Formats: sequence, structure tokens, C-alpha cells
Amino acid sequence: MITTPTYLPLMQGQGWDIPERLNMASEVCDRWAATEPDRMALIEPLREGVRETSYRRLRDMANALAHRLSAMGVGRGDRVGVFLSQSPWTAAAHIAIWKLGAISIPLFTLFGPEAMAVRLEDAEASVVVTDGVGAEKLVNWSQAGDLRLRREQILPAERVPVDGIVFPTVDTAAEDPAVLIYTSGTTGNPKGALHAHRVLRGHLPGVEISHNLMPLPGDVLWTPADWAWIGGLFDVLMPGLWHGVPVVSARMEKFTADECVRIIRQTSVKNVFFPPSALRTLRAADVEILGLRSVASGGEPLGAEILEWGKAAFGLNINEFYGQTECNMVVSACEALFEPRPGAMGKAVPGHELEVIGPDGMPCDGEGDISVKRGSASMMLEYWRNPTATRGKFRGEWMLTGDRGWREGEFLRFQGRDDDVITSSGYRIGPGEVEDCLLTHPAVASAGVVGTPDPERTEAVTAFVLLRDGIEPTDEMRAGLQQHVRQRLAAHEYPRIVHFVESLPMTISGKIIRRELRQMALIKWH
Repeated sequence: MITTPTYLPLMQGQGWDIPERLNMASEVCDRWAATEPDRMALIEPLREGVRETSYRRLRDMANALAHRLSAMGVGRGDRVGVFLSQSPWTAAAHIAIWKLGAISIPLFTLFGPEAMAVRLEDAEASVVVTDGVGAEKLVNWSQAGDLRLRREQILPAERVPVDGIVFPTVDTAAEDPAVLIYTSGTTGNPKGALHAHRVLRGHLPGVEISHNLMPLPGDVLWTPADWAWIGGLFDVLMPGLWHGVPVVSARMEKFTADECVRIIRQTSVKNVFFPPSALRTLRAADVEILGLRSVASGGEPLGAEILEWGKAAFGLNINEFYGQTECNMVVSACEALFEPRPGAMGKAVPGHELEVIGPDGMPCDGEGDISVKRGSASMMLEYWRNPTATRGKFRGEWMLTGDRGWREGEFLRFQGRDDDVITSSGYRIGPGEVEDCLLTHPAVASAGVVGTPDPERTEAVTAFVLLRDGIEPTDEMRAGLQQHVRQRLAAHEYPRIVHFVESLPMTISGKIIRRELRQMALIKWH
């Protein structure tokens, strides 16, 4: 059975088809397990073959976890971390949490203790679902005092026996909170974008269009992007499960062209979401992958050179899409519907009203703020316990993306970011989090972080560091600071470039002027 695409009624002006009562656990698992229990949900490529997970098995795994979490005291509205990479247990963990009416928190497995602590403490998470490796990390960080998490709050998912016992999914409203995804800002700690159970329905039209009118018979979906990010979780995993399209679950310690090709061929992948950094790696390796039905990419503009290379390498156009954690999959190209326009992001996805607005909140000619009107089903409810940041995200009825651009008829063009978020290898990195981490080093008096041009990563994380009196700016000190951030935040967040300075440009109120830092970085770079 092939499900009906959701973009068609939206294109016909019928509006969102979202019932008042809705739970994503039923949407992505229970309904398939009840009607087609042996249908394939997930495929894991192994060296000796593939391992398939049916919807029956996925439901049983989720039910077993839900029982265990309930016994640990988890209930409606409680926050539960999911500290797992791509695996069937990751899908089961989110489903189990939603079955309870609780709120799942995706957590990247490469996070260090500080990045974990910021998120878990802000969310007041009651439990973290993980695996054996993750459990060992969490216990060690807790014992070292880097994380306030008791051993009894850590649940290794794969140790939970799957016995087929039933766990009824609680009744929730479409507007009830379901998932809390943290997104880095320009200053301070990351903010939690709180999403409702309707968020998956909001992603479906954009996913369908970016994959050339998914679902079609034979579709198999995969991304090398981690499922801890909104792009992996709601652009691939959950839409695939909703549509009954098999999703490939492949752990990759590091993305390589050879491993990518192996996974695609072994699991008969037809539809891929490639982050821009993955596309650049494939291009550098001169890879050709024919036989795919769709290739989608989002996170940062690709540029004409990559798009032209993609036509030859894949035998089709790469469909670029656009969005952010707060409101995702709102613009997309679609080779099956219209010719792409070079340099343009695409058109507004049906169901999402986009506009380029001026300071008065009204549509403007020429460059302005790319904004999404309230009513988009993929739009967050709010920033978690941060009403000031939530208010600042809106201008009247429009949610500001923080990006600048302009319209060309139905097409939207991206001009640049209006904030200081760094885009590096497909990741959006908040400089404030890196600055705060550098300040925990005993040798650092102050620090400012910006992105600087990098031909491979788009931008490199670049730090300007003011050392404490008496500390010498040596190469050993530079390496030590890089390692400090790498271990405490994540490997993709450490500053690849460190400049030692005698002062930092500051405003009267004491804020670092990053614009001047970027100018300084460009002078040093050239």
C-alpha cells in the first residue's frame, strides 16, 4: 500500500488536514503495526547482510521502553533525553516517549559533558535513554561532577527485554508538546525549540516535494545526517515511518565516499538527503551514484558548481530545501514539478506562507527578512521557558528566520544570515556556546568566536582569545584550547583557527562586536 501524499490537498487550497487529537507514536508506528505488522520499517546495513525491523517489532520495542520509562516515573509532560545515534532503538525511544505523553529531547552522541549538561539541566530531563557506550559516558561525567545525573536516571535501551507486552498510547492533542530540539543562537546557551505532535504533519509536504513526489513504489530513504538533528529526525526518519517508506539506519563513525556508496548499494536506497558537506566530500572523491530517484539537500546554499556536478554524478537535479529548527521544510525545489532556477532556494512549500518583510512587518520589494506566517504546522510552540526569546522571534504575525533574501515571483533567493550563527560542514554553531566553553579554561580571560570563509566547510569556527596575565600565547596553548572545546562540546564545534589578541572589540554595554572580529579574521586570513 502507498500512502496519499499530503501536499496535493494543500496545493488545491484545502488547508492542513490535522485532527484535533493526535499522537505521533500512533502516526509513525501503531497504525502500521495494526494493519501491516510485517511491513519493513527500518533497514540496517551490516557487513554480512542487512537486518530488517518490521513495524510489529518496532512497536514491541517502543512498548517495552514505554513500560520501563513509566516504571521510572515518566509521565505526561516530562522531558526525556534520547542520547543515541542512528539505530532502531532511537526510533523506538522517541515513539515510547510520545506514547507516554512525554517530551523527547534528541541529543547528539558526539556532545561532550558541557553541551549535555546545558541541555539536560535547562530541560530538567528526568531520564536519558541511551546505549551501553552512552551510559558509560554519562556515568563518568556524572562521577566527575560535569553532569548532574544519577545512575538510576540512565536507561540503556538495548538492555530492556522485548516481550510483546502491550502499552496503550495516551490520548494527546495535536497542540500538545512532543519534542524539544535545541538550536544554537548567537549568544548565550542554546535555546530549546518546543514542538507539538503536529510537527510531523507540518514536515510531510516539504519532504514529499523535495524527494520528487514521495512516496512512490520502491522508495527507500536514507541520510548520513544524525537523527539527533531536526534534518535527520523529521526530514527523514519520521516522515519515512509515517509513509511506510523503509528508512535505512546506518551508523557512520565518519562520512566517507566509499562507505556512502556501499550503504546505498547494499540497501537499494532510492531517496537521499545529503547535507552540503557530504556532497562536497562525494565531489572531491569524484563519485558517481546513478539509479537514485531523488537527492535533496538543505542547511546552506549549495552554489552553482555543486548543483552542476550533481546533475552528472546522480543523473538528476539536487532539490534544495530550506528551513530551520523553529520552522522547518518551508521552501523547496522539486525537479518533478518545476524547473529549478539557478541561485534560488525554490518555492514556498504548500501549506507554508512565506514573505520577505521590512522593519514594519509588511512585505517589501527587494531585500528583506525571510519570514514564515503563523499557522505553519511545522512551526514551534515556543522557545522552552524563554518568553523573551519567543517574542523576539516574531514580528507581528511573521516568524523571523534570521535570514535575508528577496523574491523573484514564486521563487525565493537567499542573501545571507542576519545573525552570527556559524555554518560549518552543514552544522549551525552558536558562537556564544563556544565562547562560554573557552572561558572555562583557566588560561582564558575573554574570547570571541566568529565564522571565517573555508572552502571545504563553508565557514571555520575561529576564536579570538585574550589570555590571562602571565600566560604565554604558544602553539601548545592553542592546541590545548582546541582540545578543551572538542572534548567538552563536540568535535564539529572546536575552533579550527585560534588567534591570540591583546584586546577584544566591545560595545559600551560590554558585548563583543563580532562584526569587527570578522573583519580582523579576514585580514589575518588574507
